[in-house]
Amino acid sequence: MSDSANSGNTESNLLRAARRILRPLVRILLRNGITANVFQELARKVFVDVAHDEFGIDGKPQTLARVSVITGLNRKEVARLHKMEDVGEDDREWSNRAGTVLSAWLTEATYHTPAGFPLDLPFAGDSPSFSDLVKQYSGDMYPRAVADELLRTRAIEEVEGKLRMTERAFVPSGDPALMIDQLGLQTTDLLETIDHNLQTEPNEHLFQMRVRSINLPAKYLAEFNEYSKRISINAKDDIAHWLNEHDAGKDETGKDARYVAGIGIFQINQIVREKINEAQDGET
Repeated sequence: MSDSANSGNTESNLLRAARRILRPLVRILLRNGITANVFQELARKVFVDVAHDEFGIDGKPQTLARVSVITGLNRKEVARLHKMEDVGEDDREWSNRAGTVLSAWLTEATYHTPAGFPLDLPFAGDSPSFSDLVKQYSGDMYPRAVADELLRTRAIEEVEGKLRMTERAFVPSGDPALMIDQLGLQTTDLLETIDHNLQTEPNEHLFQMRVRSINLPAKYLAEFNEYSKRISINAKDDIAHWLNEHDAGKDETGKDARYVAGIGIFQINQIVREKINEAQDGET
């Protein structure tokens, strides 16, 4: 097959993949009042930013003219978009630190009962306390601010004057705004993994897979959700324990590179056929 044919297939495959990614994203955007014009402006801004920051020629400063060439936007438009302020930085640092606190609470023996379950922790005072946990695992964040946010997102609860873990991972299910933040954070992680795998040799690929049925009867759905949640939590606990043992925490010494490392797990429930009642069945 010729290079031009390969290029055409790659472009077609990428556009098909982009359409699949955009459908659920656009559904969320429309549901929350974001119009096509607003999204288009954002997309053009991101094209300019990525071209400017990541597609320069080695040893040469990036130019607006080159950004114009590789994005297909005219230079006047590139200049306008380049000067435009971002909508806002994502809160990845907060999510990472909150997740680290909960993971340490889950896996560190210091914060466990003799039976191995996470202790209910006083906010401060007698050790171990929630303040001890935050100071040890979240850098310079204020313990009260962390507690308030985890209480707000229902990751923890207050019981008889102590804080109790309610979620075994940082899943902000109680707050739609934080769930939308996770849309950006978790989807980005998956796309970064795919981008890495597209650019590296197979022996350097990061683990990436999914398992799903395409015709599961509805009567098994609740059972699958409970089963997959249980084994996923067990796997997550093992991985969190390993990461906590090896994470450098506040130690920034040494010249070695540092990485954000982890794994993402999510359930898939997509209806492919509505229930057929007896009257409908008799008509077919």
